Amino acid sequence: MNEPWSREQLDRLAAEFRYVVTDAICRSGVGHIGGVMSLVEIVITLYFRILNVRPEEPDWPDRDRLILSKGHAGPVVYTALAYKGFFPKSWLCTINRNGTRLPSHMDQILTPGVEITAGSLGQGLSCACGMALAAKRDGRTHRVYCIIGDGESNEGQIWEAALFAAHQRLDNLIAICDYNKMQIDGRTDEVLELEPLADKWRAFGWETFEMDGHDWDDIHATLLRAREVTGRPAMVIAHTVKGKGNRETEGLVDCHNVKIPDEATYRRLMEGLECRFDLPY
Repeated sequence: MNEPWSREQLDRLAAEFRYVVTDAICRSGVGHIGGVMSLVEIVITLYFRILNVRPEEPDWPDRDRLILSKGHAGPVVYTALAYKGFFPKSWLCTINRNGTRLPSHMDQILTPGVEITAGSLGQGLSCACGMALAAKRDGRTHRVYCIIGDGESNEGQIWEAALFAAHQRLDNLIAICDYNKMQIDGRTDEVLELEPLADKWRAFGWETFEMDGHDWDDIHATLLRAREVTGRPAMVIAHTVKGKGNRETEGLVDCHNVKIPDEATYRRLMEGLECRFDLPY
């Protein structure tokens, strides 16, 4: 059962998540800080307020599924899984490192609570469609949530899956687009324009919502509305900020994949958070 949270508790947890993932990525020497930080509030809301899961039983058949199609944002999901109790928090210091069970891109074999192996962009939504269709045919009532990226939305497979989901009336499928408006090669509107993004998803047959991806109340209320949709899948376009919460990365294109070659860079990135927590490892 998900417990109620105050705004102060949620703000503190988000700050702690950003501190932990930044430290863990810095320890590995490289990582996708930008797209991790833009998802913090959304992932916390999902795992602590929305998803019906059992950390002590990761393969519980009636669990809700979360598919992270933009698999390079794995560190924020790892942090949520650890804080939720799927595995020890001490694992977090091994993110992206040799021999880890928490690789840079998510691996369903290595990590308890991870539903699919992700990395090749565009594939996660198709996997989510398959899971949602299987659930319907098996008469199960759980939901499938899928987080995609806006840069990832350049992939044709995203739109093939969108057509399929609407055709199959997968109203147990909720997709969330992390619309931070930046990707590895630049701003999304310069690389490949997505607008009018909401109208595109509506034209493909999805019930479409938009929300502020950093506002706790808006996230929670919108996701609750999305899961009440019947007869069609739901898309939630989350307006977010790349590198959110760190003055060294926030709103910067080059924070997509950050290299940390030395101690000075590590200190600069940690100081950019303007907060400090005891690390859980």
